[in-house]
This record gives sequence, C-alpha cells and structure tokens, in this order.
Amino acid sequence: MLIGLLVFILLAILVGPFLVTVPVLTATVDEKQLADADSKFIEINGLNVHYKELGSGKPVFILLHGFGASVYSWREVKLPFSELGRVIAFDRPAFGLTSRSLPGSWTGESPYSPEAQVKLVISLMDALGVEQAWLVGNSAGGTVSVATALAYPERVKGLVLVDAAIYAGGGSPNWLRPIFNTPQMDHLGPLLARQLQARGDDFIRTAWHNPANVTQEILEGYRKPLQANHWDVALWELTKASHSLGLDLRLKELKMPVLVLTGDDDRIVPTEQSLRLGKEIPNAKLVVITDAGHVPHEEKPAEFMQAVREFVTAFQ
Repeated sequence: MLIGLLVFILLAILVGPFLVTVPVLTATVDEKQLADADSKFIEINGLNVHYKELGSGKPVFILLHGFGASVYSWREVKLPFSELGRVIAFDRPAFGLTSRSLPGSWTGESPYSPEAQVKLVISLMDALGVEQAWLVGNSAGGTVSVATALAYPERVKGLVLVDAAIYAGGGSPNWLRPIFNTPQMDHLGPLLARQLQARGDDFIRTAWHNPANVTQEILEGYRKPLQANHWDVALWELTKASHSLGLDLRLKELKMPVLVLTGDDDRIVPTEQSLRLGKEIPNAKLVVITDAGHVPHEEKPAEFMQAVREFVTAFQ
C-alpha cells in the first residue's frame, strides 16, 4: 500500500502540471508594431534591441530600467539628460520592445542571464560607438549597472544607482533553480509570469510615494509591452536565469564616481538598503529625494536631475 501511495505521489508530481491548461496568448503582435516615432532597433547578440537616443557628444549616459519597466520609465528625464550629453535608453531582455528569444533559439548561455545582460550593455556600446559611458540604473537596472562596472571598469565613466537592487532580489534561491528548469515548470512558467499582467498596476502604484499620481496614461505606458509576442515566455526565462551575483561583497572594488539616489519612501527596495549602499561604496555620494518612492526619476524628475547634474558636472 505504501509503495502504491508513493507511486501515486510521484505520478502527480511528474504528470500533474501537464494537466493544467495554459491558454495561448491572443491579440499579441510583433514588437515593431508597438514602436514609437522615436524608436530604434539594432541587432545585438541575437536580440533585436529596442532603444531611444537623444543628444550628442560627451558624456554618454546609458539608462537601464528596472523589473517590469521599459524605456518608458525614463520619459521625464530623457530630454534633461540630453542637455548634458548623449543619452541612450534601451529595453533590457524580457522587457519593453526588445525581441523575446525563445527556448531552442540559442545555444549555451541564456540571453536572459545576468552575465548575458552585462555583455549586452558592452556590445550595445560597441555597436553605437560608445567608448565609455555613465550607467544610470534603476532597481534591477542598477544591479546590471554595478555588475557591468565590476566586469568592465574601463568602459564605465561613473554610476548613478537609483534605488538599486544590490542586497536582495537576485533571483530564485539556488535550491529552487533545479525545479525551475524542469519540463513541468517550463509548462507552467508562462502561466505564472502572466500574474504580472494581473498585478502589474498594483506593483506600479506601490513603487510611487503617492499612488494617486499614477495616471491612467502611466499605467497604459507600462502595459504596452504586454501586447508583444511571447512576453510571458520571456519573463519566465528571465526568472529561470536569474541568480545572485554577490555584488554586495564586491562594492569596495568600485573606483569610479558613484551617485546613490533613492526616494525616502521606497517600498520595493527599502530606502534603508540605499542608505547602506551609499556607505559601503567607497566615496559614493548619497542623495535622498523627499516624497518619492522607488522611481524618483518619474515622481520627482526636477529634483532627480538636479542631483544628477550637480554630480556629473563635477567630473567633466
């Protein structure tokens, strides 16, 4: 009887997930059909990368958005950045209008892995003729920025870390990753990823100090990439590939200028973590923006740009 029970449990684990219906997404389109008038695309490392570019000359700023966001997140500060030099904002893999690579289309390293995202930053710089740049990263974009600065310090002029996810949020625990890489979870994964669509609006409101200021237009701007083909599969692949890089143990290696910016009411990456980050990076400058949450560049763009402008111009 015990053997029969164990067989039943084993079958339930192995077969059960495949009995769950995962409906095919409908009403999705190719990313280019969602492009804006100022959108640009470039083939980099097997991805059709969506980016926007303003300004010219030096310094060069590369803007890296956070989880669930896109170049849309920088809408309030792109033009002010371009008054300082050349600004390039691009959609990181699995987000925005950058193409979604599907399983089986690559060999070796997943294009969604943290390491591949670092290589993408450098390859994009190479393709656009950028020798050195300031990396401006919000949340998970801050994670990629720090990882890039550690791997390629000669290519990074400085860092602007905006509510950066350094101490937490490095992906699933190591013990869970083998489970994520099973056929059963690959079947269910896109269904789990679709919860972003169901809960996305609440997440955006939580990111703001004052949720009442999140307009319908802003919500629609964030939702737009969820009309792109295979966005759910790509988000699941990103989840599978994510893992901690141990960046908090290497902060003292950062020798370039670093500005740490945070809202005083960040409930996504708690403000206390940015305060700690400002202390642990050698010679970093910390600026706390009042009445702002996880995205001060959206909520308080004038105060945000004032801090950036004062810091960056000191190193020109």
